[in-house]
Amino acid sequence: MALLSIKNLTIEFPGVRALDNVSVDFHKGEIHALLGENGAGKSTLIKVIAGVWPCSLYSGKMLMDDMEVKFHCVKDSSDSSIQVIYQEMSLANNLTVAQNIFLGHETRSHGMLDTVTMYKKSQEVLKMLGSSIRPDTIVSDLTIGEQQMVEIAKALSRKARLLIFDEPTAALPEDDVERLFTLIRSLKEKGIGIIYISHKLNEIRELADKVTVLRNGCYISQYTRDNFDMNVIVRDMIGRNLDKVFPEQKPFSDRVLLKIDNISLVSNHKKIINSLSLECRKGEVLGIAGLLGSGRTALFSLIYGVFRGEFNGKISFDDKEYIPENPAKAIEKGIVLVTEDRKKYGLVTTGNVKENMIISSLEQFTHNGVINEPQSLRECRRYVDRLRIKTPSLSFPVNNLSGGNQQKVILSRFLMVKPKLILLDDPTRGVDVGAKQEIYALIHQLASEGIGIIFVSSELPEVIGVSHRILVIQDGKIKGEFNHGTTSEEEVLGIAAGVNA
Repeated sequence: MALLSIKNLTIEFPGVRALDNVSVDFHKGEIHALLGENGAGKSTLIKVIAGVWPCSLYSGKMLMDDMEVKFHCVKDSSDSSIQVIYQEMSLANNLTVAQNIFLGHETRSHGMLDTVTMYKKSQEVLKMLGSSIRPDTIVSDLTIGEQQMVEIAKALSRKARLLIFDEPTAALPEDDVERLFTLIRSLKEKGIGIIYISHKLNEIRELADKVTVLRNGCYISQYTRDNFDMNVIVRDMIGRNLDKVFPEQKPFSDRVLLKIDNISLVSNHKKIINSLSLECRKGEVLGIAGLLGSGRTALFSLIYGVFRGEFNGKISFDDKEYIPENPAKAIEKGIVLVTEDRKKYGLVTTGNVKENMIISSLEQFTHNGVINEPQSLRECRRYVDRLRIKTPSLSFPVNNLSGGNQQKVILSRFLMVKPKLILLDDPTRGVDVGAKQEIYALIHQLASEGIGIIFVSSELPEVIGVSHRILVIQDGKIKGEFNHGTTSEEEVLGIAAGVNA
């Protein structure tokens, strides 16, 4: 008997059928991976199971323990012992870690909030995760990786029979990933059903007992651990055989575009970057590898003009002295940043696709304060075609696009300003294998046009495969430099972790 059964589920939104007659079973004590490209229907299925999309929106049935259930809201799903850890954070940034863990399920004593008990229980679940985060820490003071840990702790603090992980390792450092995997296996041994979504196929190979593949809202195939073939699974996901993942390296210019000379950054009395120097040339893809907290994101925030601490040193850009002020000035000079947290810093989530695409280049479409609609529509359609953005229309709400297509919208926005230097901070986070390949190809296409690109990724194979040159940062210092094809994941990781420095 299945813990949860989905029977002939179909759900439509204006212009798109998100799920088309999908049936799948999930069992207790099983790690069941749900795979597919962005837009395949994975997130929609999870939202149905979680009660985000109420039963009135879809046809078909859901059964728990062979009994039909109808979820009208998230609380109905939660009350049925289903908990979801989403790819995008759903935390209240102004509350403490303990308050977030118990939000909506507060412990009370004599009608009053029992903060002591909530603190103690939060400490226990965080300790189980191997985390040293204090329960009284304000969430906004945490890194993305730490916030993800709080999301996991919040879900585990409730009595879950079915636990859904949606890209849980996207922002986690390697040590935390291993602890998470150990925890997931222990939950499986306790009979908890696990639905696991990840675009990192090595994780699927390591964890999953079963894999179900969706494509374009349809059920495509299912495999068990004894017949996993990742090449076949990838073909099922994208509907074609995947060619060479990383594009061919092309020569780049000798002309230095960005030069950073002996930069040091201090924030909250802590030195984040220590006497760092680097150069990025026109047409070069410069990769930066480093563990979470190594200083790579702080470096990007400085270049883009959003770093609020103290810094000294010298920066020159396009043969002129460059003093970072703010993003508007950076964009004006031809520097753009595609951030790792697209929801928080990249998207106008209340806007549509077109509005998000043209927001940074309104001047070129505006005359006497009026937007030239035909011109802006032509340019948007050009980038939709160029980046293969899957959207029903330009007026479609950007928040309803898949993660990979949201990322492409952000990329198109900054390409419209005709940049000279693009800072890419984990640009493929939460993006499927097919879309990743398209982004890699786009990166090298842009580089071949003379644009300088600095590429940061938490996935070492990306940094090594995409970059012309790789810099390894450890504790705010550059500890290694390699040309393409001259290093390995093991060597880079060893330096980044301070083992082979």
